[in-house]
Formats: sequence, C-alpha cells, structure tokens
Amino acid sequence: MPLILSVNGKFPIFDESCFIAENSTIVGDVKLGKNCSVWFNAVVRGDVNYIIAGDNVNIQDGAIIHCTYQKAPTVIGNNVSIGHRALVHGCVVKDNVLIGMGATVMDHAVVEEFCIIAAGAVVLENTICESGFIYAGMPARKVKPINAGQRELLESLPGRYIMYSSWFNQQEEE
Repeated sequence: MPLILSVNGKFPIFDESCFIAENSTIVGDVKLGKNCSVWFNAVVRGDVNYIIAGDNVNIQDGAIIHCTYQKAPTVIGNNVSIGHRALVHGCVVKDNVLIGMGATVMDHAVVEEFCIIAAGAVVLENTICESGFIYAGMPARKVKPINAGQRELLESLPGRYIMYSSWFNQQEEE
C-alpha cells in the first residue's frame, strides 16, 4: 500500500484514474491530474510547498519530486515523463517533456514544451530550457533541436505509461 500522508492539514489529491505503486510515497500539498502514475519507490513530497502535475504525467521508479520552502513550488504540465531516479525540484516543467533517467532539474528552472532533458543532465537553478531542444550535460546545455521521431516520442510516451498502469489495475481486479 502506498504511503500517502497529510502534512499541516494538506492531503494529496489525485484522480481515481491514477496508478500509485504500492511502495511509492505521496505527501502533503500534491495534486495529480487524470491518468498519472507514480511508480515504485518514487517520492512526491509536497511538505514545504505545493506540487501540481497535469494529466498523463508518469513519475517513474525512484524519481523524487520536491520543492523549496516559501520559495519554489513544483509545477508539471500535461504529458510529462519523469525518468527513473530523476530529481525535479522547485521548478516548472511544461507540456510534452521528457526528463531523462537520473537527470536533475533545480529550483526556478523552466523546461518549456517539447524538450528532452537527457539522462544524467543537471539543469541548474534559474535555467530556461527553450522549447523544441535537447539539453544534456552537467550543467545542461542546449545540444540540438528535437527531430520528428523525438517529438513523436514525447507525444506517445505518456500513453505507454497509461497502458503499463492498466496492467496493474487488471491484477487488482482479478
């Protein structure tokens, strides 16, 4: 059973269409839209500020979503994929974005639409990642524009995670 806790009277809110893995943690002022998934060992901790995620967001295994006290909430748009062991902290991630495995996005950064943050990249505080580009490295830098195949991936990956989630919901019904 997932660990879902209120903090200072604020309880996580998520639609019944969401998949919440049994060993994930969701705490405090967290709002998840429709068809979201929070996978195994992921932590979404809205204890010191709020976290809002739109529809069709997948927070993959071991990812951490957090924020900064009185300074930086975390706002995630629609159709966002947050890769395994990624850290998304006190920033804005707009629609149709992939945050790669092990990547970090820091406070007050903005990742605009149709961006890919490469695996292991570190997006420093206050960085603006321009729409339509891949960012990679430490610190993350604009590497190249996304191509048609990558754009299609950004549009289709959230749907794959909705499908994967359905496999677990089927097991619960049996």
